[in-house]
Amino acid sequence: MQVDLLYGDTTQRLTLPESAEATVIRKPDMPLISDPLLQLTAAFERPVDSAPLAKLAADARTACIAICDITRPVPNYLFLRPLIEVLLDNGMQPSDITVLVATGLHRPNQGQELERLIGDPWVLDRVRIENHDARQDDQHVSLGKTKTRGTSVRINRKFASADLRIATGLVEPHFMAGFSGGRKVIAPGLAHAETITTFHNGRFMADPLADSCNLIGNPLHEEQLEIVKMLGGALAINTVIDESRSLSFINFGEIVASHQAAVDFVRKYCLVSVPRRFTTVVTSSAGSPLDTTYYQTVKGMVCARDILAPGGDLIITSSCSEGMGSTEYVEAQRRLIELGTDRFLQGILPKPHASIDEWQTQMQTKPMRLGNIHLVTDGLTTEERALTGVHVSDCLQETVDESLRRYPGGAIAVIPEGPYVIPVYQDVE
Repeated sequence: MQVDLLYGDTTQRLTLPESAEATVIRKPDMPLISDPLLQLTAAFERPVDSAPLAKLAADARTACIAICDITRPVPNYLFLRPLIEVLLDNGMQPSDITVLVATGLHRPNQGQELERLIGDPWVLDRVRIENHDARQDDQHVSLGKTKTRGTSVRINRKFASADLRIATGLVEPHFMAGFSGGRKVIAPGLAHAETITTFHNGRFMADPLADSCNLIGNPLHEEQLEIVKMLGGALAINTVIDESRSLSFINFGEIVASHQAAVDFVRKYCLVSVPRRFTTVVTSSAGSPLDTTYYQTVKGMVCARDILAPGGDLIITSSCSEGMGSTEYVEAQRRLIELGTDRFLQGILPKPHASIDEWQTQMQTKPMRLGNIHLVTDGLTTEERALTGVHVSDCLQETVDESLRRYPGGAIAVIPEGPYVIPVYQDVE
């Protein structure tokens, strides 16, 4: 059996011996939209729990459109121009419209990267495009504190003050917030560092309900919903894509209701029940753009852990073409290596504010406690490899073959699409 796993802009091929008891875990076939523009137009005219977009635009003076940053393969090229054209056709001027890249605490997207993110020269030439900067105090407005957990809420001023606030994004499994998109584009996407580091602190990350595909009782999701309410609401364009990045779903409407509709759709495909656990689990970081850093690669490790047999091998392939990630993340990884898992966790759990990006290191400890983590990449230096905290190799085939030799008679699972598919162990007995 040969299986191709997503890797950068290409794939890595894995050959499994006939003797291996292999299971390939993929989404069921997803329906595809043959005419995305027609579907989008219908969504604008018949939105979820909202007036039609044309009416909303006619009654508004300004609009701010939040888009995900370069780490998400959102099909912006499909919907940004049609969205902006509706706004312009109903009385807005180009100067009244801002497209805001919801970077959270990630780096800004500029130059050719921004062009690739937007995907349409018409949009680049027509309206103002800016990157959110979570560290700039004067770019944010304070909305107070959440009632449930006391998170200080500071949101991008331009988005908060716009008559039309529209979040756009991809709805997919997210290893902390349950699902991406919708409210998550606003917080952490457009939130101040103080807000982000509060609901990404050790206490939030350690909550077992802060997990993939779970919204019920998920503390991050609950805070995000409260933040949307404090903001006075918003609208959203929600998209779902299949393994080949083709559009499978798109809607528009009130942000909470429309996002929930997208979640209800994608949940049927991304959650895959598996009747056993495996001594060898092979996954990917979903290829570009998600696998450009080791920081993002952690998602694939965490999302596959439920089907890993205790003490087994979890092998992930990721290009890491841009290295580790932020300098703050590198520092968190350095502390993990120096202190070990237990002391690292003891040091962060009491903190009301997480250090920037250390939450990803905390999440990495979850699969590390279950088994042996192996990273296959050609994108890290020798020094960076030492900071991953896992076994690192250059060849996927050799790494898998070695694992199969370690567990003769063991079973292997392969997840080609990485964290976009969530395998869940369910005992059928």
